[in-house]
Amino acid sequence: MVNFLRLKNANLICYVLVFAPALLHKALIGSFSWTGVLKIPFIFLTNGGGVRESKRAAELSELLGVKISPLQVVQGHSPFKQMVNRFEKELIVAVGKGEPAAVMSEYGFKNVISIDEYALCFDNIDPLAPYKKWSTMEAAVSSTRKSSINSARVQAAFVVSDSVDWSRDVQVLCDILRTGGLPGSEEGPQPPLFFAHDDLKYQPNPVAFKNAEVVLKQLASSLHHNLTTVDHANSRSHDFQTLYMIGDNPLVDIKGARQAGHPWFPILTRTGVFKGNPHSNHAEFPANLVST
Repeated sequence: MVNFLRLKNANLICYVLVFAPALLHKALIGSFSWTGVLKIPFIFLTNGGGVRESKRAAELSELLGVKISPLQVVQGHSPFKQMVNRFEKELIVAVGKGEPAAVMSEYGFKNVISIDEYALCFDNIDPLAPYKKWSTMEAAVSSTRKSSINSARVQAAFVVSDSVDWSRDVQVLCDILRTGGLPGSEEGPQPPLFFAHDDLKYQPNPVAFKNAEVVLKQLASSLHHNLTTVDHANSRSHDFQTLYMIGDNPLVDIKGARQAGHPWFPILTRTGVFKGNPHSNHAEFPANLVST
């Protein structure tokens, strides 16, 4: 095991760089000694999510041909691990694409339910459901489970990744917040709503850029104000002399590193969101170094 605190430098690699796996594999191999010991620690950092870190690490290991530990994968929702002691046995709702409930369960939360399953426990909670020709969850909820959820107050809601059914999720979240955690009941103290990240832009494919989770946050915050975003850069202390943030998104990767300050060293690449000409930097959030 590498003792990270004794090493002077570390690399944080934006997940978008996996679009160039051959180049990244060559770079990562250089981080290991001939005996297989990691000389320069590195992690993969992404504002994306909805997938368990253990699953993501396995995918990266296969793609890059280098053994990646789940501890080397930091996603937008990874800081939620720090809240297990606070909500370990409390009923919480996990929102987003992928497997948000499985993500939270792997962190140690014992009583977590996805918003897909939660919405099925309340009749008519989604007024637009009859008009939707898709389904985000096919399996029916058992009567026992439904009865249990109907009588328990949600203590917190966590937006783990981008919402799939925006109209339903906004409606359900507002009902949870307005009623103190139990839709259909009288108004009560508002439970906290946590957001893993709030990217303004991300790159779902090479040509399209879309607004992401920030829109859901703005919609919810227009009605309720007890919202919290958990970030990466200031999640815990460290003893590194230099932390290299390598990423393609000036509005997220570079901005975050600049806001965190020393010892963060932002490096901007042209592998995704940022393009620019060969000699340009981002005007508003310039990186210390721009690489191709």
